[in-house]
Amino acid sequence: MPPVVTTEHHPASLPDGVQFVLKTLPIYAKCIGDGDGFTAYVDTADPTESTNVPQEVREAVNAMLQTPKHRNSQQKNVLQSKLNKAGYRIIYTSKYEILARQYRFRLRGIDAPEMGMQYGKESQNALVNLIAGKSVMVYVYGQDQYDRCVGDIYCDGVFIQEQMLKEGHAWHYKIYDKRKEFAKWEMKARDARRGLWASDNPEKPWDWKRKHNVRNETSDNLDKTWEWRRKSHNARHQNTPIQVTLCT
Repeated sequence: MPPVVTTEHHPASLPDGVQFVLKTLPIYAKCIGDGDGFTAYVDTADPTESTNVPQEVREAVNAMLQTPKHRNSQQKNVLQSKLNKAGYRIIYTSKYEILARQYRFRLRGIDAPEMGMQYGKESQNALVNLIAGKSVMVYVYGQDQYDRCVGDIYCDGVFIQEQMLKEGHAWHYKIYDKRKEFAKWEMKARDARRGLWASDNPEKPWDWKRKHNVRNETSDNLDKTWEWRRKSHNARHQNTPIQVTLCT
């Protein structure tokens, strides 16, 4: 069952297996690669993230803060490159500069058509319509072999996998996810011939990947412990957080 959310940031209870929860910054549409994956950024001012910032990133940010905007642009470019390589980025808004960490996410329990497949673009557009320009909550279960966080996604109180399945934009990935409600939502879309189910026999993504020698996700490669991340999360108050929301 989906977690019961009582505040914007913290659920009243977490499903078994959830390692931690991330709240993203608004998601760029161009960062939504297909119907079951996207890249997003998490503000490092968030208490779940602040003490995970590596020392070299802290030093680069401090150096950038001490460099006047009108001077030493080459030095700033070097520092920015160091941030990017470490998986961080300074996001500029009209009022602030926000240091954010980049994450790649995989929607748990569904498999959408690949972009080279029939209905791939429609599935991607469906996810864009649900989350682009918005912040999402990600309940992370682990990391796959592509270094993506595998999790359940919520946006504006909506369970995103539920919507993708109900509208026929993805398959229930039943080999790796046994949730009965997922099977029920897919069946409703099939019966109504919604989305990809308008075709009599749509090609399955895992069959397409096998045919095109694309590696598939496997449960054996899902790291469900993430000890390094969990320990940092639990000890977040033991270190001094970096000042990461930078006023212009």
